[in-house]
Amino acid sequence: MADADGNKESVEFHTNIPQKTEGFFLKGSNSLEWGMKDRLARIFNPKSGRTVMLAFDHGYIMGPTSGLERMDLTIVPLIEHADCIMCTRGALRSLVPPTINKPVSLRYSAGTTVLTELNDECTMNIEEAVRLNASLLAVMVAVGDKFEGVTMRNLTHAVDMGTRYGIPTLGVTAIGKDMARDSRYLSMAARVCAENGAHVVKTYFCEGFDKVAASCPVPIVLAGGKKLPELDALTMAAKAMDQGACGVDMGRNVFQSENPVAMLKAIKSVVHENETPKKAFEMFETLKNEL
Repeated sequence: MADADGNKESVEFHTNIPQKTEGFFLKGSNSLEWGMKDRLARIFNPKSGRTVMLAFDHGYIMGPTSGLERMDLTIVPLIEHADCIMCTRGALRSLVPPTINKPVSLRYSAGTTVLTELNDECTMNIEEAVRLNASLLAVMVAVGDKFEGVTMRNLTHAVDMGTRYGIPTLGVTAIGKDMARDSRYLSMAARVCAENGAHVVKTYFCEGFDKVAASCPVPIVLAGGKKLPELDALTMAAKAMDQGACGVDMGRNVFQSENPVAMLKAIKSVVHENETPKKAFEMFETLKNEL
């Protein structure tokens, strides 16, 4: 205990300088608790306000898809180049080095695979996410699908439990079988996720993507989707950034690339440095011959 005798009186109160109160840099996140903001600030770069996530959670519904047969050889070397990783708890525990020190967007929902009907899912226990030090809880939401109600309940449950422990939730929009992948549908799906409490939304690119981003009150992260030629993937990312996205979450367009490390670096140049697709592709071509 400090001794009161001889204690020097504090004099530097700077009463003429009001304490500065800064707003949080992420869209729709200023009123969140400190713990949630801290986790989001690890995922999204505070300088650019954007993120490049590396997704390799595909195996939870697809098994060992191309590029994910041996994740210790194909994925682990990529992790250091991403801002955040999105994966399952099984991959996290068995493959991801805990010394890598990257924020984790944890696949928090699980259910039916490609062998049956997709989207009939449940969520794991929040204590499991805490044990794994998750920075984000990723939950599939199938607006317009027969399992819409099930997945919506999963989302609200994740938001409730995550809020209790200061972990934000990512609403991942699935595509309903009878719904077109257009701005009208994706705007509705993204908005529904946000209205039900998602702190970040992951969705697909479309014509009129600016309307999707503008109508969603929380950050939108672009889903990479199926494998595209590298220039096309970079162009899609650049268009999404220009139209209001706060980052990308790419998997197949990275780990199925001719040179995944070069592709990941090229994507980061587009997302964080506003590089043009043409110059980013030139970077990719140069790096793939050097790495």
